[in-house]
Amino acid sequence: MTYKHTQSDTLMKIVLGLTLCLLLIISAVNGWQTTFLLSMGGATLLILLVLYLFGSLTVEITDEELQHWFGPGFWKKSYLLQDIESAEIVRNCWIYGWGIRLTPHGWLYNVSGLDAVQIQLRSGRKFRIGTDDAEGLTAALQHAA
Repeated sequence: MTYKHTQSDTLMKIVLGLTLCLLLIISAVNGWQTTFLLSMGGATLLILLVLYLFGSLTVEITDEELQHWFGPGFWKKSYLLQDIESAEIVRNCWIYGWGIRLTPHGWLYNVSGLDAVQIQLRSGRKFRIGTDDAEGLTAALQHAA
């Protein structure tokens, strides 16, 4: 059995796109000054890098393991299915934010929204994977176990 789902972060793309537009407007207002253009170029590259690395979160379950990663394979994690004790649907507090965060419930890997699946390993360690398909991910993990 396999499961693979990618969640894209539309909100982050919109916010960063608007930020780029704002930088462009500020540059035009400032008369396209060289130092500001260089700063804007650096900011633009940083924004594009963040979009590339953290613009999506993919979760995959194979016959032997659970894997998840951001964007093109950045911050890839994998866990043997035999090491997973339980998985349950949870709702994150808005203050936990997005990205990679340490929360009171363990590490959180999230690109958008508040829904997640909390996974408890047999070692006692817990972590959460944010997803817009919490039911599908939980069902796939329970089926694989």
